[in-house]
Amino acid sequence: MSLVTISLAIALSAPVPPTAIPSQNPQLAAIRNDPRLDYVTIADLVLQAPLVIDGAIRSAARIRGAEALGVAPGRERYYVEVDVLGLVRGTGGLPPRVGYLVDVPLDARGRAPRLKGLRMIAFARPVAGRPAQVQLVSLDAQQPWSPELDAQVRAIAREVVAPDAPPQITGIGNAFHVPGTLPGEGETQIFLTTARNDPVSLSILRRPGQAPRWGVALGEIVDDSAEPPRRDTLLWYRLACGLPDALPETALQSTEPDAAMLAREDYQFVRRALGPCPGRGATATY
Repeated sequence: MSLVTISLAIALSAPVPPTAIPSQNPQLAAIRNDPRLDYVTIADLVLQAPLVIDGAIRSAARIRGAEALGVAPGRERYYVEVDVLGLVRGTGGLPPRVGYLVDVPLDARGRAPRLKGLRMIAFARPVAGRPAQVQLVSLDAQQPWSPELDAQVRAIAREVVAPDAPPQITGIGNAFHVPGTLPGEGETQIFLTTARNDPVSLSILRRPGQAPRWGVALGEIVDDSAEPPRRDTLLWYRLACGLPDALPETALQSTEPDAAMLAREDYQFVRRALGPCPGRGATATY
C-alpha cells in the first residue's frame, strides 16, 4: 500500500473531511476578496487544533478514482508534503516535513491552483503512530499565510495558554435582579457555568436617566469596576459565541416575575452589546 493510500485511509476516518486553501499566490490574489479572516473563525481553528503549523508546500499529488471518494463537487483532493517552518502551537515538536490531505476548491475555469511552493498555516491534529502525518481539523483548516494572519493566530494561541485565560462558557447557572431605592434603579447579576468550573459573572447596572452599564467579572468578587470585554479578544469570543440566546427559565426559578422580566431585558442588552458570533462554520473564500 502506498503512502498516499495509507494517508487517505487515515483522513477518511475523520468525522469531517478537510479542505485546503493555498497560500500567497498571484493566481489566487486576483480572485480572493479579503485575505483576512474574522476573529471568530481564527479562534475556532486555534482552539480545535492541537497543532498549528507554519509551513511551505514542497509537493502536491492529486488523488483520483476511488481514493477521492467523498470529494465535494468543484474540488480536487491532493496529498501534500509540507516543509515545517515553525510550530505556532503544539508540544513535542514535529518532523521537518509532514504530509496531509486537502480538498482544494477549483477556480471559475475548473482548475486547481498551483500548490507547490505556497506558504500556509495549517490547523491540524496528530495521527497516532505516524509522526510525519497530520490531519486538518476542519474544512477551512489550511489558510494562506500573511503577516496579519500570522500575528492574529499567534496572539490567540498565546491567549489560550495564558494562566488567566478566560474559560469556555457552558451555560447559565442562575440570575437575579435587585431593584434599587429609586424608580428605574437596579442591578442584575448573572452567574455563568464554565468547563473548568471557574467563576464568571455578568453584572448590569441601571441608574435613573442613564443607559444601562454592564461588565464581566472573572473571579469570586463582583464589583462596580467590572467592564465589558474588548471586541476580538478571547473573553469577547467566549461570551459572544458561548452564551445562549436567552436566559433559561431554570436560571430564574426563585425570582419574582417583575424582577425576572428585568433580568431578561438586561441579559438581552448584554447580548446586543456583544454582537453576533460571525464566521462560525464558514469556510474561507478564494
